[in-house]
Order: sequence, then structure tokens, then C-alpha cells
Amino acid sequence: MTNPRPIAIDGTNLSLSLVEAIARRGAKVSLADACRPKIAAARDLVERTVSAGDRVYGVTTGFGHLKNVKIPAEDALELQRNLVRSHATGVGEPLSSAATRASVLLRAHSLARGNSGVRQEIIDLLLAMLDRNVLPVVPCQGSVGASGDLAPLAHVALVLMGEGEAWYDGQLLPGARALSAAGLAPYSLSYKEGISLINGTQVMTAIGALALFDAENACKTADITGAMSLEAFLGSDAPFVERMNALRPHAGQLRVGANLRRLLRDSGVMASHRDCDRVQDPYSFRCMPVVHGAVRDCVRFVKDTVELEMNSVTDNPVIFPEDGSFVSGGNFHGEPVALAMDYLAIALSELGSIAERRVYKLLDGLEGLPMFLTERSGLRSGFMVAQYTAAALVSENKTLCAPASVDSIPTSAGQEDHVSMGTISARQCARVVENLQNVLAIELLEAAQALDFRAPLTFGRGTAIAHRAIRARVPHLDDDRNLSVDIAAARDLLASGELVRAVEAELGPL
Repeated sequence: MTNPRPIAIDGTNLSLSLVEAIARRGAKVSLADACRPKIAAARDLVERTVSAGDRVYGVTTGFGHLKNVKIPAEDALELQRNLVRSHATGVGEPLSSAATRASVLLRAHSLARGNSGVRQEIIDLLLAMLDRNVLPVVPCQGSVGASGDLAPLAHVALVLMGEGEAWYDGQLLPGARALSAAGLAPYSLSYKEGISLINGTQVMTAIGALALFDAENACKTADITGAMSLEAFLGSDAPFVERMNALRPHAGQLRVGANLRRLLRDSGVMASHRDCDRVQDPYSFRCMPVVHGAVRDCVRFVKDTVELEMNSVTDNPVIFPEDGSFVSGGNFHGEPVALAMDYLAIALSELGSIAERRVYKLLDGLEGLPMFLTERSGLRSGFMVAQYTAAALVSENKTLCAPASVDSIPTSAGQEDHVSMGTISARQCARVVENLQNVLAIELLEAAQALDFRAPLTFGRGTAIAHRAIRARVPHLDDDRNLSVDIAAARDLLASGELVRAVEAELGPL
């Protein structure tokens, strides 16, 4: 994606969709000019404080348990460099390119508020790295979520200093070489700048924001695949009527009920059994408005939390240039994000769990459908083992839902005696989303296969669009074949948002 007019960040104006556009689709970003006077004022206060020999945590003192160690002014610059180097202790696989870009963006965005005391040039360099796609190698493990994401953010800061490693133009390079290849120069940290670069919740928030963006799409996808499954199963749409859901008017439940009605409107399949003698459907069909709706309500809460966090100052100490104050606080603590990510993981796990039950029901040879959705079951296994995969993913998600936020291990000789583990929460949630996407891909494939057996009856307005979309990529399963290829194609269709966009182009927002 190219954007001729960069998004001007000011520390308060990022949304989930803007973060996704910058992190994944390369939208350009710049620092709003209105931010520069306050950034300069805070920096001037730092310089004057150091010159006066005042004691300020992290500027002229050590860190954490070493908070009472006074650092002479002549050593204060080395203090910042040592801080970054000593905190770069990350291990594990690197963050994805999108999560790395989002982390760099959010760190620059927080500094743009002018409450951190850094020079403007450091923000400009962070944004230039985004513009030229210099991606620091940031190991995903090592953060306990307070004082923020110290270890992973230190790996970002290393590259600014010309150290560490970074990807540039498909090559893994030492930090200085990556900057040079992109036409950039290393930055010499000054007072307060090292701690301002690493003290914050930007990595957990970045991972969480991208997972949340995908979760919003997954909620819409689940309504589509669920409607297809119900239609193919010859289920009833009576539980979706407006007056039924109005008696329990949770916002998510009302929205999902309305979505299912729109997706199934004008369905010849639904009309074909309107007067059948079935009393009621299994819960996984009948309770879609309730369960899918509760997940949507969770997503809405988490979105409010994450968008607020991405527009917050999470540094320490915080500077108020208007009255010359340095305030040591706890804005770096990741508890709001940690709790939100754990909650989201639990909700999305439930969305996958109910979808897997629909997957199972389509395979049991009832309602005129062939066993395992194949014409010659026995000789052919059809979708039998695809359900095994869905079951495995759902089970794995249950283990990933053990909340990381309930744990705390004291650090820094007990000075940092309660931490959030929020980055673990965010990473677990991101894995839950990936697994959910594959479960929904399997449901999409099975529901489309089952609907094939309902021809020549017509499908609903929305389900017909979805059926055409998957059939444009994956043909009907006649003979057994490598279904992992089909699942990957279906996952790409839904994870990219293409499936939802195709349906919404006809029905409006889901």
C-alpha cells in the first residue's frame, strides 16, 4: 500500500485500522508539526535538569533497584547506552515484520506526546526506519510486562544506536549496515533517551492490536461460515428472529442475529424445509447469536482498551514541561493490556469451539448429507480427518487460554515486585487467532461441500456469495486429495478479509 499523504501522528490519533495499515500495508507516517514545540520544551527541561545536577530517576540515577545510585553528569550519556545494551536480553523467534513495524510505530507515537524528554531527531529516525523498512530483529521472549517491554524494546533501540541486527531489503545485517544501506545514520543517545526508548507497553500492544484486527474479521467470518453450515444442515432460522433476541438485548447478540437473518435471506434451501417436524437444532447452530454475540462484546471491550493504550504515555519518569515536573509512576505496567488479551483469547477460543461442533455435525450423515461429505464413504474419507485437525486446534487453544496475567515474578531485587506478563498474554492471543482462522477455514470448506449437495436449491443472499468465493479457489471434493492445500487456500481467503469484503459489498457491514 502506498499513501501519498503520510499519516501524521501526534501521540493521540492512532486507531486499530491505522496501525494495521502502517504495519502490514506500508502506509506512510510522519510526525505532526504541532507536536514539535512540546517535544522541544520537554527536552529543554531535561538538559537544564542535568546541568543543574538534580537527581532524577533514570536520568542522573541508576535503574530499578539501583535507583538511589547517583550518576555524575559526565557519565549520564554512557548510562543511557549501557541501559539499552544491558536490557537487550531477548530470546526466541523474532517478532513478525508486521509486529515489529507496529512496535516501532507505537514507540514513536508515544514519544510524540512530548512527555518523555527525548530529542525530536529520535522520533524522526524511528519513522524513517518505518518508511525505509529497516526492521530490527526483536526476539519475542524476555518481557515480563513491567517496566513495560524492556527487553524487546531494547533490541529496537540497539539498531537506532547502530548495534544489534536488522532486516533491510531481504538481508539480515548488523544494525549500522542496515541503517547505512537505507541512507540513515546511527543515533547517539543522550540523557533520558535510553530509558524512554525501552520503558513502555508498545510490543505487547502492537502484537495485541494486530491480533485484535484479525479477531474482528474472524467474528464476521464466523457468522458467514455458521450461516452456511446451518443452511446446509437444514437448520432453523427461528432462533435468529428479531423479537427473540430483543428479549436478551446484548449488543453482540442483536448484531449477530441480524447478520444471520441477512446472510440467509431468500434462501431456497431454508424455504424447502420450513414446515418440517424438527423441534430444535443442536446448540452449535441454535445458539450462534448468543455465543458469537458474546465474543463480539468482548472484542468491543478489548478494542476500547487497546486503542486507549496505543494513544497513551507509558514512559517513566514522565515529564510535564508546563510546570517543570518529573513524576515517577507506573504507566509502564501492562496490566490493562494483559487482562484484555487474556479475555480476548478466551472469547476467541469459544468461537472456534462452537464452529468445530458445527463441523462435526455436518459429517455424521444426517439430514440427507453423505457420511463425511463424500459420495463413496469407505473408499473415500472425505472431510473426516479435517475435523480431527479442527479438534486439535480447538484443544490447543484451550491450553493457550490459561491466563498469563494471573502470574507475577518479582524482578530487580524486589523493586519491581509485581509484573503483568502482558506480552505473553498478547503472544498467546495471537496464536489463538491463527488457530481460529484455520478452524473457520475448515468450516468454510465443509459448509461449501455440504451446500453443493443441496443443489439445485438456491442459497441465501450472503451464503451464496461466500459459496462462490470459496469455489473460485477450491473445487468440490470428489476424490480424496491433500486437504491441507485446500485448508490453506480457504484460510487465505478469510484471513485476508476477502471473504468478508465480498459479502459486505452486497449486504453492508456485518
